[in-house]
Amino acid sequence: MIRSLLTVSTGTLASRLLGFARDAMMAALLGAGPVADAFLVAFQLVNVVRRLLTEGALNAALVPAWLRVRETEGALAAAAFAGRVLGTISAALVVATAVIGLLMPLVMTALAPGFIGQETLQLAVDDARLMLPYLAFAGPATVMMALLNAQGRFALTAFSPLLFNIALIAVMMVLFGWRGDAASAALVIAATVGIAGLAQLLMLVLRTGRVAGGSLAGGSIASPLRITFDPQMRGFLGQAIPGMVAGAGPQLLVVAGAVIASWSPSAVSWLYFANRLIELPLGIVGVAMGTVLVPELTRALRSDDPKSMAHAQSRGLELAVGLALPATLGLIALSEPVVRLLFEHGAFTAADTTATAHALMWLALGLPAQMLVKALSPAFFARGDTMTPLLATLKGFVVAIVLAVILGHVYGADGIAASIACGGWSSAVSLIRHGAVNFGFAIDAAARRRLPRIVLAALAMGAALWLAAPFALVPGTNPHGVVQALIVAALISGGMVIYGLFLVLLGVVRREQVVNAVRPTPGSGLRD
Repeated sequence: MIRSLLTVSTGTLASRLLGFARDAMMAALLGAGPVADAFLVAFQLVNVVRRLLTEGALNAALVPAWLRVRETEGALAAAAFAGRVLGTISAALVVATAVIGLLMPLVMTALAPGFIGQETLQLAVDDARLMLPYLAFAGPATVMMALLNAQGRFALTAFSPLLFNIALIAVMMVLFGWRGDAASAALVIAATVGIAGLAQLLMLVLRTGRVAGGSLAGGSIASPLRITFDPQMRGFLGQAIPGMVAGAGPQLLVVAGAVIASWSPSAVSWLYFANRLIELPLGIVGVAMGTVLVPELTRALRSDDPKSMAHAQSRGLELAVGLALPATLGLIALSEPVVRLLFEHGAFTAADTTATAHALMWLALGLPAQMLVKALSPAFFARGDTMTPLLATLKGFVVAIVLAVILGHVYGADGIAASIACGGWSSAVSLIRHGAVNFGFAIDAAARRRLPRIVLAALAMGAALWLAAPFALVPGTNPHGVVQALIVAALISGGMVIYGLFLVLLGVVRREQVVNAVRPTPGSGLRD
């Protein structure tokens, strides 16, 4: 299971790093003014849809259903079920794309009420309409990826999202040499989003035929394709839709913050770029949790194996806490140097850096909560319970909106960022309470021993970075130059080394465990 998590996490890490390059270029092209605010509100709409579908949410609903059909009715029935899911979801998303495109002025008004009466609203509508084709392509791509995950084939699905960022980066490299205005550049980037979605779908179609041959009925991953709303499909959608919304909880919290931030100039941009840094650790573990833990927990439940259930939940919780705490402390300690290095170029000013860094510090306080939600939700999904995570997500959304109205009025973007963090903790506490009451979270003895030691190791690393942070900006050096980049990289690497050493000294991990976790074995999840 750890090996499969590492496979998915590596693909997600590569995608996130490319995402940083994409966003750094975006900040340089668009800055943090009205054009950027309009583009980023539209881009957040597409991002939420992308996360709803691609980053573990639909996977969490489809994998248990597909495994249940295969075990009870056989491989041919499972392939037919997959064909109905693929055909129905594809058709529904094409219709949804057309309807949303027609209603886009109303959608943008709801997402950014602060844009009403400004040219920014029309810019956001134009950008969003150009991005919308991505929605139609993302659905079938996600179904194919979920079916491969159910087969234990994680590599292809982990690395296919790279195409999205590669396409946007390539277009922005061309735009840097183009002397058009920022609004025109935003339209070109928006149009590229849909093209990137098509490229990802075509790649999956071509590769899936090669990978799935012999592993699914008749060598086909989903056959025959049908559009139907029979009782089985209605039951699946009734579970899938709540699970998809619940799986996109962190992104919905950011949308809640953006709704309130739209009243403040540049606040949408500051929150967006700060949240991009939160999504690096959240994506590495969060996506892996949704992709790998759900099949593991579902199989343990089907075989009535409490030991395997406790093992999967314990390792997932250890990974979540083990990455969330050091990431939180590191982002707080090094917020300004990291933001300056990544984004302060071109139209993105020093004032934008300061505002984004402050928002990042508050958002980071909610990262452990969002990791916990990602680690705990699979225990509900594997049991076919998608409503409890949905209700927890909606509760967090309401908490974020209410607090953002209050704190945003007083403290601006910082208050909105703090509200998003509070919304995350509200969702996490709700899941912990319901899980403890309904079925109890089984944590093995090893996890009970390791978790306090992980916390101590993270605190030691955080203290070291906090003491070293004042030396991140050397007087007389270019704050965006190679020297500064090397200093920030050295601080991050040093923090990782300190954390790793304390994990070893405290007996949390041993060298042979790490080697065994990453060494490929026949039949492992590292295969395509």
